Amino acid sequence: MKDNISQYMAKREPYYRQVSDEVAVYEAAYDARMPIMLKGPTGCGKTRFIEYMAWKLKKPLITVACNEDMTASDLVGRFLLDSQGTRWQDGPLAIAARHGAICYLDEIVEARQDTTVVIHPLTDNRRVLPLEKTGELVEAHPDFQLVISYNPGYQSVMKDLKQSTKQRFGALDFDYPEQAIEEEIVSHESGISREDAGKLVSIAKMARKLKGHGLDEGISTRMLIYAGTLISRGVETRRACRVALVAPITDDADMRDALEAAVVTFFGKRSEAR
Repeated sequence: MKDNISQYMAKREPYYRQVSDEVAVYEAAYDARMPIMLKGPTGCGKTRFIEYMAWKLKKPLITVACNEDMTASDLVGRFLLDSQGTRWQDGPLAIAARHGAICYLDEIVEARQDTTVVIHPLTDNRRVLPLEKTGELVEAHPDFQLVISYNPGYQSVMKDLKQSTKQRFGALDFDYPEQAIEEEIVSHESGISREDAGKLVSIAKMARKLKGHGLDEGISTRMLIYAGTLISRGVETRRACRVALVAPITDDADMRDALEAAVVTFFGKRSEAR
C-alpha cells in the first residue's frame, strides 16, 4: 500500500526568525539536493529552521529522533507479520527516499555508528538506498534531501560522527541568537512582554558563561520560551524560572542558588508577568 506522504506536509507556517543568510544558503543547497548538517547547541532553533524550510519549499518533512537503541531496520524498514502473511514495511528513510521528502535525522550523534552508515549511499552521487533484506535498490526521488542535526558540545571519543560521515554533508552553524533577536523570539513564542523577554535572555547569557564551569549545557532559547509561557499563564516569575530554567539543567545546590540569584537580579524578589 502506497504511503500517504501528504501527512508529512506542514499544515501552517512555523514561526522562524532569520538570523543571517541561512535561509538563502539552505535554498541553494536544496536546489542542488546537497545533504546538509545543522550544527549547534540544544534548543537553539535547528529543528524549527528545517520545519520552516520544508514549509517554505512546500516539501514533506519526515523527522527521526535518533537514539542509541535505533537500528538500521528502524531507518530503512523491516518485514512484518499480519493476517495476510509477511509484508515489507518501509522505514522513514526509505519512505522519504521513495516519495521525495526531506528526511531529518535529529541529533544523529545519539545513533550507533553502525546504524548511521546506511545513509552513506544516499549522500553521494549514487543517491540510492540498498534494502538488503529485500534485495531492492531504491533510487532516491529527485526531490529527496537528507538533513541531519549535530551538537558538537556532546562529542566525545565514544559519541561522535565519523569523518567519513561528516564529509558527506555541507554544514550550517547555529548558535543562540544575539540579544535583540532572542528577545523577539521569546516574546513572540511565549506571549510575554519584550521587557520580560529581555530579562530572561539576560539570565540565559549569564548561565551560558558557566558552561564547562559547573554546567554541562547553558540555558537554551527553548527553555526561555518555556519560562515565558509559564509567566504568561500567571505563574509567579521566580517559580516559573525555577521550573523552566534552573531545575532542568542542574542538581547542584550551589549552582541552583547562583542561577536563582541571577533571576532575583533581573526580576526582583517577587514579580508578576506584564
